[in-house]
Amino acid sequence: MTKLSKDLVAASSVPIILSILEKGEHYGYQIIQKVRESSGGDVEWADGMLYPILHKLEDKGMIESYWQMSDNGRKRKYYRICPEGREALAVERNNWSIIHVLLQNLWNPQPHSI
Repeated sequence: MTKLSKDLVAASSVPIILSILEKGEHYGYQIIQKVRESSGGDVEWADGMLYPILHKLEDKGMIESYWQMSDNGRKRKYYRICPEGREALAVERNNWSIIHVLLQNLWNPQPHSI
């Protein structure tokens, strides 16, 4: 498993969470599982990292939460994206696309034709 820097994990956490919630409502552990699954196991998040970000996004009005009883009788807090979160995700997608193209151009330069 590749060890990502804390800075990269922190920078990418908001677009990752918003992207997951754009696909549907999730509770915290589901988000952690989705990150692990979607990264092929290369990215492992802990509760202590996820919940402060969820609370920050909720405070900013990007996501909202609600409690619901699960099939096994436990209460779970579910999160869903809000319109403000969808707008923020569109900006994040654009920003990360620009960075992706930049890095691809730097790492795999194309020969210039004359």
